[in-house]
Amino acid sequence: MLGFQFSDFKPDEKKNTGFEKLLDIFQQLLLIFSGNVSEALAYMNDLDRQYKLTDDKYGIADFIDELKEKGYLTEAEGDGEMIMTPKSEQSIRKRSLEEIFGKLKRAKSTGNHRTAYTGSSDENSSDIRSFQFGDSLDQIAMTESIRNAQINNGMGDDLVIYEKDLEVTDRESNIQTSTVLMIDISHSMILYGEDRITPAKKVALAMAEIIRTRYPKDTLDIIVFGNDAWQISLKDIPYLEVGPYHTNTVAGLELAMDLLRRRKTKNKQIFMITDGKPTCLKEGIRYYKNSFGLDRKIVNKTFNIAAQARRLNIPITTFMIAQDAYLKQFVHEFTEINKGRAYYSNLDGLGGFVLEDFERNRRRKVK
Repeated sequence: MLGFQFSDFKPDEKKNTGFEKLLDIFQQLLLIFSGNVSEALAYMNDLDRQYKLTDDKYGIADFIDELKEKGYLTEAEGDGEMIMTPKSEQSIRKRSLEEIFGKLKRAKSTGNHRTAYTGSSDENSSDIRSFQFGDSLDQIAMTESIRNAQINNGMGDDLVIYEKDLEVTDRESNIQTSTVLMIDISHSMILYGEDRITPAKKVALAMAEIIRTRYPKDTLDIIVFGNDAWQISLKDIPYLEVGPYHTNTVAGLELAMDLLRRRKTKNKQIFMITDGKPTCLKEGIRYYKNSFGLDRKIVNKTFNIAAQARRLNIPITTFMIAQDAYLKQFVHEFTEINKGRAYYSNLDGLGGFVLEDFERNRRRKVK
């Protein structure tokens, strides 16, 4: 008789060890404290005293020893201060990907982005069309072609198939995509008791990991912008800190477009995580700053750069993590000029919005 056989449930022992539970908390704290191991561990001690994270069998000192043994921490030369290792940095990227985007299965064919154009490529679509000169033999849809021949030429024993009877499975063009992710590190990203920079760092780490694992042919450049803008490497992200900066959105966009000009790919896009208010321009060696509102001089320059990106067919997607009505209006106008997209996201939903738009932009039409 068919049926089901049950057995006792045995939870994943690895994920329920004291080490694994504490590692998850520790990695969160490393991002919050910008990679400062000492501060993260000190805070863990406070949490342990308050919430009893450990017991008599496994304590924080045991956890620290195991972090060293497993290669997550090492001692810096000279002062002996504990610092993160590349293994620790990689682990934080993977954890950010799982937290924000879920446990995504690696695609069978990696490195491809779909565009609206059809033609010669690696992947068949579900569409059937008439044969055209240049189509390969392996594209011929035999069932549909034979049916057309029977209808057009009769059902005799000697079936003849003409070119007009042939139908083929269409193919979709797969191309690489170049993305620049911009992160606002101005002082407003930690104002009003809200930590906006840590979620932004998590999104950047998760984006880097998803591109590295699912789309290895793509490129991702990451830049930060305050009074100025500069490019950072992947390993720098956990250590990012907000500075005493204004928001020079123009400098960030100019650098992003300069990086994309060097890329030979057709699909290009900019993702910008910001609180939505540009407050600074650089004029020669002088900074023009106005933190009290949307200064017309700064706004117009920002609108000009949005129009320039549109002419280069570079959409800008703005992820705004502030809810002020006048800032929403500015972002709306900026987006209209660029013909890009804007999301007014809370911090919890930020990662999901980024992934959704990243996947959507993979399918946009490239001129």
